Amino acid sequence: MRILIACEESQAVTKEFRKLGHEAYSCDILPCSGGHPEWHLKQDVTELLKQKWDMIIAFPPCTYLTVTGNRWFNIERYGEKAIKRHADRKEAVDFFMMFANADCEKIAIENPVGVMSSEWRKPNQIINPWQFGDPFEKKTCLWLKGLNELEPTNIVTPPPRQKIKGGKSIPEWYSNAPKKDRSKIRSKTFPGIAKAMAEQWG
Repeated sequence: MRILIACEESQAVTKEFRKLGHEAYSCDILPCSGGHPEWHLKQDVTELLKQKWDMIIAFPPCTYLTVTGNRWFNIERYGEKAIKRHADRKEAVDFFMMFANADCEKIAIENPVGVMSSEWRKPNQIINPWQFGDPFEKKTCLWLKGLNELEPTNIVTPPPRQKIKGGKSIPEWYSNAPKKDRSKIRSKTFPGIAKAMAEQWG
C-alpha cells in the first residue's frame, strides 16, 4: 500500500510499515529524527492530501486540542492571550478535520483526550502503551475510517503515577523531564503501538 503518515518526524510508524514492504512516507514541516530522510516529505501536508493514498495515518498537533490547558481559554481572566488561544484552537480543529475529510478509504487520526470528542465525534477507541508491551500510561484516542480497532498485543503493568504540586499526578515516564520538553516527549509514538498499527492495519 501507499501510505501517508502525517505529522510524524520520529518515523516510528513509517518504519514499521516499511518493514512489511509498504510504501510509507512520513511527513512533517520538521526534519525527521528517524534516520530515513529518503522516506520523509518535509513540507506542509495540505498539498499531499490531494494525492491518492491507500491509507492516511495522522498525528495532528494537540497543543490547542487537549483538555489539559483549558483554563487558558478564559477570556475574562486572560484577555487577549485567551482570544488568541481560541483562534489557535479553531485553526487546530480545522487542521484535524482536513484529515477526517480527506479522500481516502482508510484513515486513522491520533490525538490525546481533548476537544475533538465534542467538536466532531467521540473516538472509536482509547488505547494506552501498556496494552502493547510498553509499560507506560498515555491515553491515546483513535478516530478510524475503514480500519478495525487495534487489538491489544501484550498487556503489561505501568508504574504508579508521580504526585505533583496541587495534589495532581502525572505518568512517571515523563514526570522528570523539564516542562519545556514534555510535549515533545509525549508526542512520540511508542514502539508497541507503532508495530500494532503496521501489523493490524497493514
